Amino acid sequence: MSASGPLLNKIMTPALLASASLALLSALPVAAQEKDLVTVPAVPKDYKPAKTPWGEPDFRGGWPVDHMNQTPLQRTVAQGNRYYLTDEEFAAREKQIGAAAGRYDVEQQNNKLGMGAWMEAGKANRLTSMVIDPPNGRLPDLTEEGKRLSKLMKSDDLPGQTFDWVDDFDSWDRCITRGMPASMFTINYNNGIRLWQSPGLVVIQLEMVHEARIIPTDGRPAISRNIHNWIGESRGRWEGGNTLVITTTNFKPGPSALNNGTYGAPPGNVTPVSTDAVMTERLTMTDKDSITYEVTWNDPVVFSKPWTARLPWRRNDGYQMFEYACHEGNVQVRNFITASRAKRAQEREKKQ
Repeated sequence: MSASGPLLNKIMTPALLASASLALLSALPVAAQEKDLVTVPAVPKDYKPAKTPWGEPDFRGGWPVDHMNQTPLQRTVAQGNRYYLTDEEFAAREKQIGAAAGRYDVEQQNNKLGMGAWMEAGKANRLTSMVIDPPNGRLPDLTEEGKRLSKLMKSDDLPGQTFDWVDDFDSWDRCITRGMPASMFTINYNNGIRLWQSPGLVVIQLEMVHEARIIPTDGRPAISRNIHNWIGESRGRWEGGNTLVITTTNFKPGPSALNNGTYGAPPGNVTPVSTDAVMTERLTMTDKDSITYEVTWNDPVVFSKPWTARLPWRRNDGYQMFEYACHEGNVQVRNFITASRAKRAQEREKKQ
């Protein structure tokens, strides 16, 4: 028989009542609490993951981030320093994502192929943004050099651009890479991530552009800073028994650091990357099916200060990765160029 109501107040001291109230509050879902909407919670460090046969923390498995689709990279100015949505904002996000998820069924019923068959809708959550630092959840300003470099970049996502050769396209248009850290964020589709391990080595397999990031964890020194790669050169180390820390340098300028396929990212795919960029990632396993992923991007040539984003990863070992064919037959770039030249020729004829 449980005690309740007035009887509970008679048998519990004020201290016990306070303790019980705090315990109840912490057990309630975020929506039910009159809570702090601003404070970014600390990443739990007490979970002890299973070990691989060679003694390293076992992170192997599927960790797709499709559940985070339509969670903005940046929050709105009006949301200020709030890490969590209000109840009204959460209801609006649920409605938005529900409508997006329903498009596939509508297309199936009407026997028409549209964006509903292409876009992964995600699941509603209460995060205002993936960016957690700066505290306002927005990317820092570009430096003057960053702005200059941005104006030189090209992409098929830029309105009004003409196309005459392959260098009028960005690296993602050409199916080379989404770049970093863009490849670690959500995208409209192909959100698969899989972790592989062998002694002294971690591999992060990405579904989009079918890339594999090879990350030594055996302490080997970094390569010469004069050698630059599309997705950089990574070195990893284990920290505290449940955290993989990855430092990546040696980036090749060219790809956009952020892609507008990530909801809330800057438009146009024109965020430059310099050879001075350093990416630091922290993957902390908080239970057997959860990893907190944090990435800090520090490119002093491009951004006025570093920034950090956080995503909760969820294990889904049943997630299947299929071939990423990009533009099949390698005809898309040629078609853009041909169409662009034809359009300009028609405009010239009209003027004459």
